[in-house]
Amino acid sequence: MKLKLLYIVLDGAADSLKDDVTSYEAARKPNMDLIAKMGICGLMYPIAPGVAPESDSAVLSILGYDPYVYYPGRGPIEALGVGMRVKRGKEIALRGNFATLDSETLEILDRRAGRNLSKKEAEALARSLDGVQLDEGRGYARVKATVGHRCVVILGHKLSDLSGMISNTDPFYVRKGLVSEAVSNPERKLLKAEPLEDTEEAKLAADLVNEFTLKAIEVLSEHEVNRRRKRRGALPANGILLRDAGGKPPELPPIKELTGLSFASIAEMPVEKGIALAAGMTPIHVEVEGRNKAEVYREEAKLALDALEEVDAVYVHLKGPDEPGHDGRFEEKVKAIEQIDSSFFPDIMNLLDEIAVIITSDHA
Repeated sequence: MKLKLLYIVLDGAADSLKDDVTSYEAARKPNMDLIAKMGICGLMYPIAPGVAPESDSAVLSILGYDPYVYYPGRGPIEALGVGMRVKRGKEIALRGNFATLDSETLEILDRRAGRNLSKKEAEALARSLDGVQLDEGRGYARVKATVGHRCVVILGHKLSDLSGMISNTDPFYVRKGLVSEAVSNPERKLLKAEPLEDTEEAKLAADLVNEFTLKAIEVLSEHEVNRRRKRRGALPANGILLRDAGGKPPELPPIKELTGLSFASIAEMPVEKGIALAAGMTPIHVEVEGRNKAEVYREEAKLALDALEEVDAVYVHLKGPDEPGHDGRFEEKVKAIEQIDSSFFPDIMNLLDEIAVIITSDHA
């Protein structure tokens, strides 16, 4: 009998083997423990030893796509995930973080503006930058808020092509070819974008990024949203950190051709949504904003099992452990894993004789 497959990715839940106690070890997770005892366990590098990947390149890899071949930059993937398309060669798309900066020194005070930017606030800030003119009106910016402090920025020029081969302004990630890697001890200062190839298209793209970055600080510093945030003691979101530029839409061989399986996807964030769409998966929408996480997990489990009536496999990407992991909040990361175990997995446990289950993470 051919089993249906649930492919479950717990974002950022992994840790180092050098840790005295990992988050998985500390978490009380009877359901996942039982699955582990019934199955086969192993260790893997999402990309390669010594590479600390972002979610995008890691997810491509664990779904079977070589990121060094298929990765177009995070910007175009996130753009696709929120319904934006980058014009091949004519525009570049970048992932952005609304951040708190010292507008004089460009020191990064908080690269996520306190992680408490509301959807309404982020959308208002993005609207104030959408359509900004660059290079004396020859260039332009398209800006869209996505989730929390995140946004997508697309830059174009009316008279010239652009190249995505430029460095990041976000010092926490460094470009190595098309793939970015996390920096272990980054300088906490906004960087200037630099061309990574000796072409006019890359030089112009870097110039547009730097001009947009300074204009964004000017506009956002005076924005009423930030004035209100400062009055109530919240950090202003007065700048944007940009990374992972790309100049073409993601193009992947259909995952059914790779695996022989038809896939649906349940993903909470734009980058995983974009990858799933590019791979030809059927998207299943779950509203996450402003909802109780346990309730969301229960709904995601139900929808995943329902989808297995129609497709061979469902890729489920659960964001929970990622944010406390990035912030170094060990206990919160443990709680996030426990919440997934207690809310997402109970309905799955009744069907372990009928479906195959893979549980993994994209990065540590």
